[in-house]
Amino acid sequence: MDLNKVFIIGRLTADPQVRSTPTGQQVANFSVATNRVWKDKAGVKQEEVEYHNIVVWGRQAEIASQFLVKGSVVLVEGRLKTRSWQNKEGQNQKITEIISDRLQLGPRPAGAGGFNKGGASQSAPQPGVDSMSQVELPQIDINEEEIKPEDLPF
Repeated sequence: MDLNKVFIIGRLTADPQVRSTPTGQQVANFSVATNRVWKDKAGVKQEEVEYHNIVVWGRQAEIASQFLVKGSVVLVEGRLKTRSWQNKEGQNQKITEIISDRLQLGPRPAGAGGFNKGGASQSAPQPGVDSMSQVELPQIDINEEEIKPEDLPF
C-alpha cells in the first residue's frame, strides 16, 4: 500500500497568485514557511525554516485569494507532486509542490475585522502595531530523552 499525504501548518510568505486555466478553472499558488526549533547536543537553541510551494484548485483557490494574505496562518492538507520542464535556455528544471486537497484558515490577527482583501468590515490598521505579530502559534518542546517506549499508547 502507498500513501502520499502531507499536512503542514505555517505562514504565507506572500499573497496568493490566482489565475484561470483556459477552461475557466481557478488555480492559486502561494508559498508557506514552516519553522523547526530544537536544541542541539550542546543545549543551544537551533531554528530551521522550510518553504513549501502550494497549489490550490477550484473553489479553494477562490477562498485562498479572498481570505489569505502574506503572514496568514494556514493548515494545508494535500499530496506531493514533482513537475519537470525545460526553461528558455534548454536546462531541465524541477519543482516539488503540495497539491492541496483541503485548506483550513488559521486564527485571524487581532483587529483584522472582516475580510482581508477589500471587505467592507475590515478595520483600520493601528499605527506602530504589527497585527501579525499578535498571533502566536503554540510551540511544543519535546525532549527525546523523556519519551520512553512504555509511554507510547500503541
